[in-house]
Amino acid sequence: MSKGHNSGWLSRLKKGLSHTSAKLVDPISAAFTKRRLDEKALEELEELLIAADLGPLLASSLTTRFSHTRFNKEVNGDEIRSALAEDIEKLLEPVAKPFTVNPTLKPHVVIVCGVNGSGKTTSIGKLAASLKDQGASVMMAAADTFRAAATEQLQVWGERTGSKVIATSPGADAAGLAYDAFVKAKDAGVDVLLIDTAGRLQNKKGLMAELEKIIRVIRKLDETAPHDCLLVLDATVGQNAHSQVQTFKELVDVSGLIITKLDGTAHGGVVVALADKFGLPVHAVGVGEGAEDMRPFEAKVFARSLVGLS
Repeated sequence: MSKGHNSGWLSRLKKGLSHTSAKLVDPISAAFTKRRLDEKALEELEELLIAADLGPLLASSLTTRFSHTRFNKEVNGDEIRSALAEDIEKLLEPVAKPFTVNPTLKPHVVIVCGVNGSGKTTSIGKLAASLKDQGASVMMAAADTFRAAATEQLQVWGERTGSKVIATSPGADAAGLAYDAFVKAKDAGVDVLLIDTAGRLQNKKGLMAELEKIIRVIRKLDETAPHDCLLVLDATVGQNAHSQVQTFKELVDVSGLIITKLDGTAHGGVVVALADKFGLPVHAVGVGEGAEDMRPFEAKVFARSLVGLS
């Protein structure tokens, strides 16, 4: 990827995370202008981290680390932010894993789930664009048959990326569509099949039954499928992301996360909290609508952007 592309993406990510970093940068600078790191200072730091959506448990463990290394020493805001960035990077490093295709599968079957409005269908399109750029052939299945808009959206991305989209009439059987798409992808020797699914969490029983049925029917063709289940999360929901991960983990074997809408939220810290709690791979993050606005997740870049460091 060219330097220009990377610097453009970096500035978009920093801008996207600026709402979150604003919760940390100025308050930390104000609270720590050459100050002894005593119990009161540590309590204040913990509160700032909770306010930035890192969650109480993680905020507590990060401040405990500070107390071990710097307790009663004089510190300033820059030192605090640099040390925070290092600790957050260490936490994120194990989960920062780009999505990879197994070339022996033909197709590598990926179920993509997430609640309606999370940016799921758009993320599938962006993932298809990224995979095509890497030289993989892609087919998409519009198995969110309850939303005609989801099918239309996927078809637009199909045209944009030169990928075939398998669709059916609204309200049709999602599992039957997924099965047909798998047969077609197999026959065509396609590298990756991306299956969009419905995300009606308020009807959890129906959603569970539908996802279970999709998995059951595609296993008739390949008992190892689906090879990945990606969960798309909207960062603007903040701490609610925890319950979404928990719910979908009960429905399907979630293998990785894609986190969207980091450009419209002050809840960017939730990414760190999710990494700490669930340890699921974070394959990509999104900061806008364009195909180039979703990129592989990088621990160091994210950690430093989160605390307002370049």
